[in-house]
Amino acid sequence: MKTCRFFAIAPLALAALLAAGVASAQEGPDLVFRKSTDFKLLTPNDKLATYVVDDPLIDGVACTYTAHEKGGVAGMFGVAEQTSEVSLACSQYGPIKLRAGKEKEKFSQGDLVISERRSLLFKQMHIARGCDVKRNMLVYMVYSDKLVEGSPENSTATVALQPWGGAEPAKCADWVK
Repeated sequence: MKTCRFFAIAPLALAALLAAGVASAQEGPDLVFRKSTDFKLLTPNDKLATYVVDDPLIDGVACTYTAHEKGGVAGMFGVAEQTSEVSLACSQYGPIKLRAGKEKEKFSQGDLVISERRSLLFKQMHIARGCDVKRNMLVYMVYSDKLVEGSPENSTATVALQPWGGAEPAKCADWVK
């Protein structure tokens, strides 16, 4: 009897644990809003969700991205494989400088700003940062990977480093390894 009860509860416990893992991966960015893209009678609708994430190394820059969130039964339990299509826009919202306490850090071209799980096991969305030294611009790219096959789905955004409050603009070349 106890063995049967274990096998009946174990899949539910595993699904709840995995759903919690997917949810915790999304705690970093701030949700701005969601819009339903279809109607499902008994399960959650598919949605487009727009998030904002601050660059963890650079003050004054935030990236906004919109991603599809599948509904249905799999979406309800947090185990749906999300699509790879994600749009990205980044902008300067204040003076740009390295975050306090990180003044001695430098980044490599293509360093990750954030990674977020897009499926139960094999797919993640990444936002990477680089510096166009010639034009003094930060360059951000969002892409999705999958263990079995790569994904060409991507989007790019740039932030030209501008003066803020009369100060000279920062030079991203000073921050690149």
